[in-house]
Amino acid sequence: MSSALVVGYDPQPIPGVDGEALRAALDAELARFGEHGIEAAMTLITFDAATEPTLIASPAGRPWDVVVVGGGIRKPEPLLPLFEQVVNLIRRHAPQAAIAFNTSGGDSVEAAQRWR
Repeated sequence: MSSALVVGYDPQPIPGVDGEALRAALDAELARFGEHGIEAAMTLITFDAATEPTLIASPAGRPWDVVVVGGGIRKPEPLLPLFEQVVNLIRRHAPQAAIAFNTSGGDSVEAAQRWR
């Protein structure tokens, strides 16, 4: 079985976003990995002092085959420094893993499958 770690931006603190609904959609996408024979976990981060320790601990927990970086980190221009930090931490702490990018929270499985 292949494995995937999904790294996304925590929807709870985003103003104007229904964090609970978005989290439910992310959890549904995470469950979809199992339907495709992929063991998966999700790490949600915010742009603060906890980002680096969280990202170091997540990939270090096991040798992931692929790490999928969510669009919530990659797309908003103000989060460019966070995106750079995420990619560099993945490269350092999960060097065996391919890095993939989804287009939305609903196609993380397909992003991971491109690199299995």
